[in-house]
Amino acid sequence: MGVEAAEKVGAGGTAQEMAKNATHATPPQPMTAQGPLAGLRVLDLTRLLPGPMATLHLADQGAEVIKIEDPGLGDYARTFGPGADEANAEGKDSPFFRMLNRNKKSLRLDLKQPAGVRVFLRLAENADVIVESFRPGVVERLGIGYETVRAINPRIVYCAITGYGQTGPWAHYAGHDLNFIAMAGLLDQIGTPGSAPAIPGLQLGDLLGGSLASLVGVLTAVIGAKATGQGSYVDVSMADALLVHSVLPLAAIGAKGGLAPRGAGDMTGASPGYGLYATADGRYLAVGAIEHKFWRTLCHALGLPALADRDMTNASASAHAREALAAVIRTQTLAHWEATLVPLDCCVTPVLRLDEAVQHPQFVARQVTPQADGMTQCAPPFKLSHWPPAAPQPAVAAGADSDSILRALGYAAAEIDALRAADVI
Repeated sequence: MGVEAAEKVGAGGTAQEMAKNATHATPPQPMTAQGPLAGLRVLDLTRLLPGPMATLHLADQGAEVIKIEDPGLGDYARTFGPGADEANAEGKDSPFFRMLNRNKKSLRLDLKQPAGVRVFLRLAENADVIVESFRPGVVERLGIGYETVRAINPRIVYCAITGYGQTGPWAHYAGHDLNFIAMAGLLDQIGTPGSAPAIPGLQLGDLLGGSLASLVGVLTAVIGAKATGQGSYVDVSMADALLVHSVLPLAAIGAKGGLAPRGAGDMTGASPGYGLYATADGRYLAVGAIEHKFWRTLCHALGLPALADRDMTNASASAHAREALAAVIRTQTLAHWEATLVPLDCCVTPVLRLDEAVQHPQFVARQVTPQADGMTQCAPPFKLSHWPPAAPQPAVAAGADSDSILRALGYAAAEIDALRAADVI
């Protein structure tokens, strides 16, 4: 998942003409008045994971998010991911799509047609945020780029999510999460000594870079726009976000000894107090006992008091301690160690499978993965004391809100029928 491939398109007419034809109209009303972001209007042109996850967080907090899809394939996440075939056979969108696109409205709009561009600009005139994830230059060729929108709405916050940003020699290259973590030096650090790099199961570039970094940029710019009346262009590079958040590896580059090889750094496997240990039943225990007080507790609990105060600053001592811990931990099952060590509060946890994690009492108590729309959902990753979450609205079919959105913009029924007949919507 990552940056969408760009098509060479032309919207017809000049950007200035489109802006001129964008007339003032009453904007669509929010789906719900609940939430701290109620009244914030977001036009979402993104697909797949990074952008939709970012706008999902906005929608969950009450923002009106209008998902804009082309009349053809639209967001191909509708047919992507685990369970997609079964869901599609039942006439439903994929679980992946439904999880990321709840609480949003949907408008089908052909931006390759001048009439579609005019609709978009009328929407943009009263929007607060636009989020897109095309390659650099695509929105300009369509006639809906930042400068065009800013001419009719100076307070617009226009966020562009790409793999490598809007500038630099790689700006126009396509890519996906694996490419971004590889380019940022992160992938090289993941794995065990002597092994090939290991592909993480979490899309770090898409989510850390494409979703969370863009949210920080967007909300920062929205606050600025509220204060000054001037919006901003938010240039988000997923590869950049990974590199700048690699704090410890970056610090190691300039330190004595430099960056450790894969699996040989203090936080990647070398430290006996920070690593994974196999149990008797083939499961794993995660040990994060970095601080001395936690290390002492762990060593005494494992019957290894001689290690509790040993200096671990040299490689041989660390290797010996790791071997000693491994020998003890492999004698008992994961369930035994969970019952024995977790209550001691020494930063030891079981390595859970995902199906176990969603049923764990901690996550159940926090309502992290509630059931809605007949499937497991991902709750907002934070809780606001004065804004309890509203009941989620299921993801809707492509174009389900087209008529209501256009009516709110001032389009008459005959005009809407004409747009549909011309495959604009």
